[in-house]
Amino acid sequence: MGLTAWALRAAAERPRVLLAPMPGSTELRVAVERELRRRDLPLALTPAEADILLVTGLDWPGLRAAVERLWHDMPAPRSWSAVRTVGEIASALTAAQSRLATCPAPAPHAVEHGNGDGLEDQFEGDQERASGDEDADGDGHQPPESEEHQGEHTGQEEQGHQEHDHGGQEHQEHDDHSDHSGDDGGQEGHGGHGHGEMKMPAGLPMADTGPDRDGLALDRLHVSLGPLLADWPAGLTLRLTLQGDVIQEVETDSLELSGVVPGSWPSFWTEPWARAAAGEYVSVGEAARRRAASHLDSLGRLLAVAGWSAMATTARRLRDDLLDMAAGVELERRVRQLSRQMGRSHTLHWLTRGLGQLSAADARAAGVGGPAVRADGDVSARYRQWLAAVAEGVARLEDATPLDPSREEGPRGLPDGARAPSAALVEVLPGLLEGAELAAARLIVASLDPDPDELVARPLEVAGG
Repeated sequence: MGLTAWALRAAAERPRVLLAPMPGSTELRVAVERELRRRDLPLALTPAEADILLVTGLDWPGLRAAVERLWHDMPAPRSWSAVRTVGEIASALTAAQSRLATCPAPAPHAVEHGNGDGLEDQFEGDQERASGDEDADGDGHQPPESEEHQGEHTGQEEQGHQEHDHGGQEHQEHDDHSDHSGDDGGQEGHGGHGHGEMKMPAGLPMADTGPDRDGLALDRLHVSLGPLLADWPAGLTLRLTLQGDVIQEVETDSLELSGVVPGSWPSFWTEPWARAAAGEYVSVGEAARRRAASHLDSLGRLLAVAGWSAMATTARRLRDDLLDMAAGVELERRVRQLSRQMGRSHTLHWLTRGLGQLSAADARAAGVGGPAVRADGDVSARYRQWLAAVAEGVARLEDATPLDPSREEGPRGLPDGARAPSAALVEVLPGLLEGAELAAARLIVASLDPDPDELVARPLEVAGG
């Protein structure tokens, strides 16, 4: 008993936290990442390495099974917590660590909401099942009972971020920065991305056969990525058909496409544009600050997927300082330094060159705007365009001109009252992914980084002018 208690206390001292952000909770996710960095708590990349599952945002019925899957895949001892406001983050993390140090936590839907001693039942529809007997894990968690859920395929084996087999070459060690191959680089796809329409013996996907591009009949494997992965657009699911490690077909499934919208709110990154459209005074400098912070957030996610965890942290620190109203002079120096370090990285360029080619003409035809259309190229061109846009935005922080939302571009393009800019980014994904290797899929998605908040937010009505 003493040894068990010691092991629990040791796990609780510096637990790995797995984030499960719901669509519409970008502000919460950013605040949680900042708090974890302040406490020196590492982010988990897969359920297998996680000690705490932290769900941010409102309950989404369509994602309950995905959250359950993450929880089911976490080894004991484990703890679960949820936050719906920024003010709850510190107490929720403290409570989760405390529970981890004493005994394994109950299932997510059985946890109560409160002041840090418990969290609200976010999954009220599962109350009856939560009150059942303890499962084989011995911690009171009842595993999902549906055939569809039992047949989910996690895809962890298929997607490792630090082992990209790009162009038939092995991933070489980074010659500029040893941090690129750090502990956080082995990020794998995980949790809650089942392929429900397939019946899979013992939960394992079975291959069928089909002609490849050369006319040969080869095995085809069906794999899903999403809807909840580290550094992934929350709620987005990609259903892939593979032959070998090459993606043959892609189907997208997002919350916007399924029409599941629990509420109506603006995207966090486009909130200044929404206020300006409502008639409130918003300066161009404020919009430039929010847009640059959004690009830095996207850069941080891309760098994390690529395995360069140290540089991802640098980008996220810059993002947080921008949101904290840091002065432009100091930010300009740090942005230049970030651009130099990323620009000199031969490994990052090698990992991303030639992936996800999207010409400016094709982007415009698909309704894509913002940095993605200006990049006029591959993943490498897109992250360089983000860096240029950040530098431009930081230089405009003091601009007091009133924001015209019909002319001033948002992070992913001009706001459109009929269609969110991120919707076009999701729609071009199949064309960019088909023919690519599976190892490149996460990099291509991260280089576009569609905003899940835009996909579920209230349409922004912008008056022409």
